[in-house]
Amino acid sequence: QVQLVESGGGLVQQGGSLRLSCTASGSGRIGAMGYYRQAPGKSRGLVATITRTYTTNYHDSVKGRFTISRDNGKRTVFLQMDSLKPEDTAVYYCYVETISDGVPVERWGQGTQVTVSS
Repeated sequence: QVQLVESGGGLVQQGGSLRLSCTASGSGRIGAMGYYRQAPGKSRGLVATITRTYTTNYHDSVKGRFTISRDNGKRTVFLQMDSLKPEDTAVYYCYVETISDGVPVERWGQGTQVTVSS
């Protein structure tokens, strides 16, 4: 059974930086990895994703400020968040796609709070 362990997050002032990481325990092939976020009163939405071959995709609101990366050997995805804004405040959820017998399965972390003060 794959479990996701998230770290990072916290409280930072506007313009500051934070780094999130998420490690998938267990074994088995991993496909895409990424982060989504959910602000109070809003639905969960894409922040960034990265494929196994390092192709990245970002929401327009974070382009140029956030950088997603991964270490396949360590089964870990990282989200470097710079120039943070109050509107980035949300619970950030790690997303990992595991592949079992050729079938992709979505897995989600428990979420970590990011709060940006103005």
